[in-house]
Formats: sequence, C-alpha cells, structure tokens
Amino acid sequence: MKRTALPALLLLMLLSCRPDVEVLDTPDPAQQWNRTELDAFIWKTVRETGAFDWNAAPLDAAWGALQESDGVLSVGYKPAGYTSNLDREIHRIDLNASDWQTARRQVLQLILEEEKTGNADLKPEQIELFGEGLLPVVNVRVTRRATLEKLRAAPQVRYAEPMGYEPSGATAASRVASSSGCGEYGANPDLVPGVDFTTIAPDAKVSWNHPYHRIGQAWTRAAGSGIKVMIIDTGVDPHQANLGGNFNQGEFSQGRTLEKRVTLPRSTFFGIPTGPVETPDDPCGHGTAMAGVLAAPRAANGNAVGVAYDCDLVTVRAAADVLLDESREVRGVSDAFVLAGNRSDIRVVSMSLGRITLSSQIADAVRFAFNRGKLIFCAAGTSFGWSAGWFGVIFPATMTEVSAVTGVKEDFRRCNNCHDGSQTDFVVVMEKVSNGLHPITTATSGDQPGTVGGSSVATAQTAGMAALVWSRFPDLSRDEVLQRLVRSGSFFPNRNGSFGWGAVNADAATGEAQ
Repeated sequence: MKRTALPALLLLMLLSCRPDVEVLDTPDPAQQWNRTELDAFIWKTVRETGAFDWNAAPLDAAWGALQESDGVLSVGYKPAGYTSNLDREIHRIDLNASDWQTARRQVLQLILEEEKTGNADLKPEQIELFGEGLLPVVNVRVTRRATLEKLRAAPQVRYAEPMGYEPSGATAASRVASSSGCGEYGANPDLVPGVDFTTIAPDAKVSWNHPYHRIGQAWTRAAGSGIKVMIIDTGVDPHQANLGGNFNQGEFSQGRTLEKRVTLPRSTFFGIPTGPVETPDDPCGHGTAMAGVLAAPRAANGNAVGVAYDCDLVTVRAAADVLLDESREVRGVSDAFVLAGNRSDIRVVSMSLGRITLSSQIADAVRFAFNRGKLIFCAAGTSFGWSAGWFGVIFPATMTEVSAVTGVKEDFRRCNNCHDGSQTDFVVVMEKVSNGLHPITTATSGDQPGTVGGSSVATAQTAGMAALVWSRFPDLSRDEVLQRLVRSGSFFPNRNGSFGWGAVNADAATGEAQ
C-alpha cells in the first residue's frame, strides 16, 4: 500500500535534456519544511521551469522531504577526481575496480560516522537498504540533517536525493485519496462489434484505434517475430491465460517466449523492510493491460489482440502502481532498466510509469539501458485533478534517452487527462470523441476484453509498432528503427510543439521505401 493518500492516476513518459531547476522562494530555513510547504515549492518550480531536481533544491527542502517520507536517501557516488562523462560511460564502468570500491566505502563510512553520533550502537548493515546493485548508487536510511549536508559536500557524491517523496495536489482540496492507476481493468461487456472492435482470423478482436495507425496493413509484413520487448510495470495477473499458459496459441502467435520477472523490493516501514517478498503477479491490473495491448496473442478465443502479437515478451513487476512515490519503486524501476541493459536479447523497453520529481537513480539506469542499444518508450503522463492545470511531460519521459508518448482524441486534441509538451515525440489516437471510449485490451482475467486509456496505452502501442518495424528489418540499429517511426509520423518533416512527430503510420514505417 501507499504510505499516504497520494494524488492521482499517473500513466506515464524523449527528447529533452534535464533542465536546470531554479531555486524559487522558500520558507524560513530555520523551520522544518512540512508537506504543505514542500508541495507548494515543488509545484511552483514545476510550473515555472518544467521540472524539479532535488539537487538544485535547498538543503532544508531535501531534509524535510526525508522527514515527511521514509527517510531513505539515494546517493550516487564516484571516485574523487573522476572527470569522465558518466552519463555516457555508466554502462562501461567496473564497480569492482579499486577506485569505485574505495568511493563506495568512503561514502558509507561518512554516513555511518555521522549517523552514529545520534545512535552509538548503529551497525553498518543497518544503514544500507535493498542490497548492492549494479549502478554506482547506494540506498541508505538517514536520520540526521548533518549527514545529508556532509554528503552534498563530499567529492565522492554525485547526488543525494530523497527517494520516496512526491508532491500531493497543488491545493488542499486536491490532496485526496485516489487511484494510482490500479483497478478498473475488468471486462467491458458493452463493447459494440464493428464499432469498438473488428474481428480478425482466427477470432481475435482488433481495437477500434488500430486503423488510425494502419497497424493491420503493417501486419501483412511483420507481427513482431524475433523481437523481445520488456514491459516495466506492475506485473501480469496470473489469471489472464492469454498472458500466461495461452501466450502461444493458434497459427499466428506460435513459438515465442514469455518471461515474468520482479525487481520490486519488499515493502518497508520507515526504511526498514517489513513486507513479504514480492512476486511477478499484478495486484494492480495496469501491467496486465499494458502487456495485452502490446503483445496479447492473435487467438481464437475472442480476446483482444496485441499490436505485436508474435513478439517475445518480458514483463517486470517494478512498482506497486503507476506513481513512483516509494523508495522501493525507484529501486525496482532502476533495477529493471539495468536488467534490460544487461540482456542483449531485449531490444525494446516500454514503461508507462513515472513521477513529478526527477530521480537521478532512475536516470542512471535509463542511460545504462540506452547506452546498450535499447529503444525506450515512456509515457508523458496522465492525471485526474491532482495537477491543478499542469499537464507537462513527467519524468523520466523528459529524458533525451527515451521517446515520450501521449494520447490524443480522434480529432487530434489532447486526450482528456493526458500530458503533453515539447518533450513529446509521438502520439496515439486512443480516445473517441463521441463517448470517450479507450482502446481494448486483455482484462485481468477471461476472454472478454476490457479497455485502457491515457498516455499509458499510447506508450505500449507505440512500443508494439516499434517491434513491428524491427521485426521487418531485424538488422537495423536502434536509431535506424526510431528514424523509421519518426519519418512515418503524421507531422513529419515538421515537429509539433505539443505532439512531436505525431501519430506513427505502421504501414509506412514497415514499408520498403520511406
């Protein structure tokens, strides 16, 4: 469960460097920053600059966020005097090398010595959470403001950020308990044949929005065969057989592989692991819906068919829901991207999760995967009332290393709750003007499809179209596949200020000539 009532449905996430964040008006530094002050400061910064970076915020803001969350700090480290561009080299560094090991020990020793001034019996193993990872980062529990201050000044420290703090709504009235993208993914019995879906052999339902992207025409050339896609989300419901034992069925979706992984650590209480070990199963429903729209089989049971119905699939349960506001979710997502980067067989990564504040640890992991050739799609964001009029692109879709995707209506207006902006790269038509209906997908169980909306479904479907292109041209590089998507966009050769290159034409993207 979430540690507090948090704002709304974020269905989330290329092309913008992390902007510098201006430090704006702050409360009296002599007072402890509370949640109301923190949230007001974050929202003001986001509205005025488009992003929020904890490292550009006052020390007391970061300390207040630690106090108002679980006290877990993400500390990126490097050898003192390291001068290389770590963003470009992070996939090559050897963390077992003596200089990196020394830097890690120095950071942990600094933390231990300062924390022991308040707890003389503190042991080293009580400081670090989640265990050692594959990035130059440690996740530590910090109880003293002086520890954070010393870390910020240490030459071995790249960043020191609270992991588990995200703002609530911009006004007191909007700070209400809400869904975080979970639930409501059951079957929809009201879908109308020929209007909300068409049927394709052997008896699979094709979503009403596919023709806007000429996906059916692309299927005459490719269906994703030989391409492995990773979905980083909330897992897959074990009751949905089409994403389980029936993943390979019929003549059109045969011989492919399905892996279900979990990187989400067990739940914590004030930084202390307390919950059971997590499984790849999806208690939320969101990950199941994403896997369905991207890779559900072309089956004879009347269920929805995925865009890349013959691709291989790896699902990773990296988060509890779509809003990454827990320390363990930051670790789960960063570990998932590292997993993708370390697998040469994974080519496309799709993530419909995100957050308002920047996480340098997730950014490290995204760059790790990107530098190893992965084509990454992230949702630009979807919200319901919590943002008080702010609909900018959220993190990590703001990163240059990923393609940001959002959803539009049939008339190319932004979908009711979708985010957009200059960082957006692609859009998907995913909301009917007449009744607001969203694309169909596999429900959490059974063979009657459900529906799913927001920038989430737009992201998963665009990743599926990328798999079609790479399946058609398996020898292309990541950048060459991306360029085929760009050149097929409805706005190409121009770029729209809110919707990027526009809607991908899968038929053109998989065609011989462009």
